[in-house]
Amino acid sequence: MTIHTVEVPENNAVFGETTNAFASFGYSAAVRAHGLLFIAGTIGRRADGTIPDTIEEQTEIAIRKIEEILRMENLDMSALVDVTSYHVDIRRHLPGFIKAKQRLVEAPYPTWTIIGVSGLASPGLLVEVRATAAYPDASR
Repeated sequence: MTIHTVEVPENNAVFGETTNAFASFGYSAAVRAHGLLFIAGTIGRRADGTIPDTIEEQTEIAIRKIEEILRMENLDMSALVDVTSYHVDIRRHLPGFIKAKQRLVEAPYPTWTIIGVSGLASPGLLVEVRATAAYPDASR
């Protein structure tokens, strides 16, 4: 079994200075194994490290980070097969999340589980999104 970790370069424009979280918290941005790409939870923290106030902007940033990891692996959003998102104050923020998601995620749609949580890693974070993608060539 071959397992490959995906490293986001420090100078990546999408992730910016948030790449230091991988080393600080001891995890990989994504791991490729058995023809699948497992993408760690992404959050809506801007490249400069600040957290937007709106769920729409946080959602867009989190999804753009997933897109960037997929791009680094020569994949696009159509490769997603399963997504789970975690939401603080879900009833209040779900409409804004759905609005942003509809702008950014097109068919074919992956499965998607939406879970309400009491909090995330930093105060002010409203959403975290983790995903799994499949490679077209399952031998990878």
